[in-house]
Amino acid sequence: MSQNTYDTGRLNLPFVGIATFAKRPYVADWTALEADVAILGAPFDFGTQYRSGARFGPRAVREASTLFSFGHAGAYDHEDDVTYLPGSVRMVDMGDADIVHTDTAKSHANIETGVRAALAAGALPVVIGGDHSVNIPCINAYDGQGDIHILQIDAHLDFVDERHGVRNGHGNPMRRAAEKSYVTGLTQVGIRNVSSTTLEGYEAARAMGSDILSVRQMRALGPAATAARIPKGARVYITLDIDAFCPSIAPGTGTPSHGGFLYYDVLELLQEVAKTHEIVGIDLVEVAPDYDPTGGTAILAAQVLLNLLGFVFHARQG
Repeated sequence: MSQNTYDTGRLNLPFVGIATFAKRPYVADWTALEADVAILGAPFDFGTQYRSGARFGPRAVREASTLFSFGHAGAYDHEDDVTYLPGSVRMVDMGDADIVHTDTAKSHANIETGVRAALAAGALPVVIGGDHSVNIPCINAYDGQGDIHILQIDAHLDFVDERHGVRNGHGNPMRRAAEKSYVTGLTQVGIRNVSSTTLEGYEAARAMGSDILSVRQMRALGPAATAARIPKGARVYITLDIDAFCPSIAPGTGTPSHGGFLYYDVLELLQEVAKTHEIVGIDLVEVAPDYDPTGGTAILAAQVLLNLLGFVFHARQG
């Protein structure tokens, strides 16, 4: 009984208390972060080109995360014979970056400030969006942090340069990332079907160092071979768009695309990458909970994030 708290204190069921991420402490003072993981909400969705609603993603994912956070220190996985995320992994919730309605530049700047605060504290930044444009300020915050490689798991390439003057919407983040001198390459996985990016965008992505795989191509390779395509020794930033998953299991998103991944497709890839590479940042975006009255999409997002964090810190301890 020494490894859990079921027998002492409050039972602390999922529906009790304040819904911080995984019910971890809320730290409002970003200059006083002492943590291994810092969760930041980025409830911004002015970059969307179709259905809005991802501004409510951080709140929904936090609430869903309480399902996996009550009563014990860590989560035992009998398949792996590992207890993931024990109490020794310090996780805090920074709350949300301040969003100024209709002001993309100011809102993005506030998100960047939050990510920089997490990095300055030596914590792993985990940003919950919001639409995929929030990745732009996240990556901006990594200047001076050394080279990084981006693993994007997504239905869409998001490599639009400019469209009617828009350069920082949710169709642009991977193009903006590829322009950074410290982004040494991109691995873009799950890209499929009709895309928001033109042929010229795909050509530009490959010319700028992108390795692009569809769902079917990744399944044919398998998770280990897919992870092996990421350069050995690369420090990896993971950006995960929930529409990478098939809308049959993740309908709560603004731009669903059928034929996507199922849960273990993504989970096994993330576990393999966490084993083979250093993970230096994470964002999960495009959860729009109002399109999924079951709450299943937010639960999926929370479960994927917590499992990924478990893999990352188990690999660090190993």
